[in-house]
Amino acid sequence: MKKRFHKIHVEISNICNLQCSFCPAVIRDNKMMDIDTFRDIVMQVAPLTDLICFHLMGDPLVHPQFKEMIHICDEHEVNIFLVTNGVLMRPEKFELMLHKRFYQINFSLHSFFDNFPERNPTNYLERIFSFTERAIAERPDLYLNFRLWNLNDPLGSQTPNTEMLKRISERFGFNMPTELDVRNRKSINVKNRLYLHFDTEFIWPSLDLPVLGTEGKCYGLSSHFGILVDGTVVPCCLDKESAIPLGHVDDMPILDILASRRAQDIVKGFRQKKLVEKLCQRCQYIERFS
Repeated sequence: MKKRFHKIHVEISNICNLQCSFCPAVIRDNKMMDIDTFRDIVMQVAPLTDLICFHLMGDPLVHPQFKEMIHICDEHEVNIFLVTNGVLMRPEKFELMLHKRFYQINFSLHSFFDNFPERNPTNYLERIFSFTERAIAERPDLYLNFRLWNLNDPLGSQTPNTEMLKRISERFGFNMPTELDVRNRKSINVKNRLYLHFDTEFIWPSLDLPVLGTEGKCYGLSSHFGILVDGTVVPCCLDKESAIPLGHVDDMPILDILASRRAQDIVKGFRQKKLVEKLCQRCQYIERFS
């Protein structure tokens, strides 16, 4: 039976080991999700989705109880979608990330040169490539994405990306298309279930930005929603500062939060192509759905 949401974002940590130019700083207090809170969340969302994304802000690999969280997901038969910059990848993490509960892992390779423009990426890439080769051999069902956001360069001519693509091509025997406009094509298969993923830059929504419009639609609260590290439920994965707090998991069940008047007004508005929340009216990403 198909469940209500495609995936639910659970921010197990809002702490990141990097500070990328394309990823805004987190204003909220630094925090890691308590393991008991995580267990309660998974128990509640397991009937709603087959897929939990360990990400909203921060890097999940910084959490010291990462292993325990995997086992909790396994107990409740919920699969895991992981987004990481990969800097903390070590052989001891390989076994954990080859667990059967991992459905997809995204490595944000573009974060390396954005933080370390003069550093040689060989050691960094070797760990990720080694894991990828093991995953292809041992977990052929696992989806892997090498993310190379081109930021403000839709034709992908940036030197750092060119260097990364060269190394990927050499390692995995892949010939990159000579012409690629990532506004039209964002995913390219490399091998088996390994893909390159491209995207262009967007501005994260903020209440400080000017209104872009009051009409539009979004998949927030229909395909997904988010739960921040402190247990606050938000309507989408871009509400990084809880501008639209729908409720807190310590105060009421998640189903009741989703059934609240504010949440239902948002969903109704999207169906009618109306943006009822101030943050949504300032969200550039919504333009992609028009």
